[in-house]
Amino acid sequence: MEIEFDVEATMRDGAVLRADVYRPVGDGPWPVLVQRTPYDRRAMLQMFLDPFTAVSRGYILIHQDTRGRFRSEGDWLPFTYEAEDGYDTVRWAASLPGSSGVVGMFGASYTGNTQWAAALAKPPELRAISPGVTWSDPSNGLHFRGGAIELGLNGWWSLTTGAGEIVARAQDPAQAFTALGAAIADFDGLVPDGYWGLPAAELPAVARHGVPDIGVRRALADPAAADGATIAGKHSSVEAAALSTGGWFDIFLQGTLDNHIAMTALGKPSRLIVGPWTHTARAGMAGGVVGEVNFGMASTYPGIAYDELQLDWFDHWLKGVNNGIDAEPPVKIFVMGINQWRSEAEWPPARAVDTPWYLGADATLTPAPPITEQTPDRYRYDPADPVRTRGGNLVMASEYPAGQFDQAATEQRPDVLVYTSEPLADNLEVTGQVRMRLHAATDAPSTDWVVRLCDVDTDGVSRNLCDGIQRIQAVPGEPGQYEIDLWSTSNVFLAGHRIRVQVTSSNFPRWDRNLNTAEPATTAVTIRTAQQTIFHDAARPSHIILPVVPPTP
Repeated sequence: MEIEFDVEATMRDGAVLRADVYRPVGDGPWPVLVQRTPYDRRAMLQMFLDPFTAVSRGYILIHQDTRGRFRSEGDWLPFTYEAEDGYDTVRWAASLPGSSGVVGMFGASYTGNTQWAAALAKPPELRAISPGVTWSDPSNGLHFRGGAIELGLNGWWSLTTGAGEIVARAQDPAQAFTALGAAIADFDGLVPDGYWGLPAAELPAVARHGVPDIGVRRALADPAAADGATIAGKHSSVEAAALSTGGWFDIFLQGTLDNHIAMTALGKPSRLIVGPWTHTARAGMAGGVVGEVNFGMASTYPGIAYDELQLDWFDHWLKGVNNGIDAEPPVKIFVMGINQWRSEAEWPPARAVDTPWYLGADATLTPAPPITEQTPDRYRYDPADPVRTRGGNLVMASEYPAGQFDQAATEQRPDVLVYTSEPLADNLEVTGQVRMRLHAATDAPSTDWVVRLCDVDTDGVSRNLCDGIQRIQAVPGEPGQYEIDLWSTSNVFLAGHRIRVQVTSSNFPRWDRNLNTAEPATTAVTIRTAQQTIFHDAARPSHIILPVVPPTP
């Protein structure tokens, strides 16, 4: 291997972006693989694709700092320049000495988005991408979710990336030391203090340092500002084949699924792999443990190392190798509960049947709809004492890990309603997108509905599978029907287990608190309590919709 450091690529406006280039010894030609990252091109060198493995398989591999980050020139403004810079970088990479003239891209999260952005710009040399754990619509998991702010992610990410900006703009080392120390103090204080700051959209712990947030403030000021981070609705422009990888407990899970759905609907080459992983760690990295659950060593990437799987993908699309990867089933998912990998012909599985389970009196959950009048359930939601985040699909301060966790403390709160089925006589598989149709009322002009699906084992331990939030504007006291998207899962509720649904009005600090006043999140600082009513009678049958996969003979 030969390594060239700080190789310069000049963008169309004259900005110079710098990269490290890893290449096989010799003349080539070799295809080129590119990762464009804002997180320091040398900091996570082997996380998404090991350069030594890639070079040994006959690839030139490039790690480039995105605009305004580390050694690259220009101004840092998240998601603003990635399409143009991605296009220019791919064309530059294809012209390097030893290049075969074809390019693939790899990486995850932000670097997954830089791949989609470049693919939308359609550089002719870009033939394949491998985006992991990345979003599609920033209003559904990046900036917002159901109208609420992704507060946990926004505070954590903005201070993490902002540290480099603070150092770069300092006039001298003493100033840098002082300013960085203040930012670190705010980062460390997110949980006891920072996340509670108001107004939530102008999170003081971030705003006082003058660094860009993940895009929340810009999107609220001008929805068009989110266009640079948006892939949804644009897939018809993509000409590269896409290998998408997601995790059931990743904060961008639904975006990963939606990208694949959109590509396949357009007849474009796409493959999808989803395991029981979080955003920052595959299950195999912790011996199969995610959250409090051990999914087993089989929960690591299926049957082949992830680097080898990606390189097989690139071999086919960049080298023309007939390795059969295009003939395999396009979807591979890990089914939790039975903890097994399974191939599928499509996502979501066409054989899944949307099946309602109804909330009932005495905290019951049943497949039979209510046929009589029932007294509604009520609780009081106080934004000064919100329900705390406990596991799930998230990336935020380390005090709040992602994954599955015992929900006992959450379910004991008076502001969390719990509805539970009888023990199941047989296994019940739920694979696909889960939705809640909630009939409810509030005495506030605005509030949130939060719904969570849990699997209760034979010892009575309730663990979260998926959840969702919907921020509403309401006529106080007037009942309404609300649809809450819980995103997707794949889980077998084993015989003897029970299905449980939680209904509440907060999940803080993952999502910002609705202060129940209908004031904009950019200015709201006044808190009021709300009296909440959940209906489950014949006229207003609140129910969760589970995509049930019939058992295979």
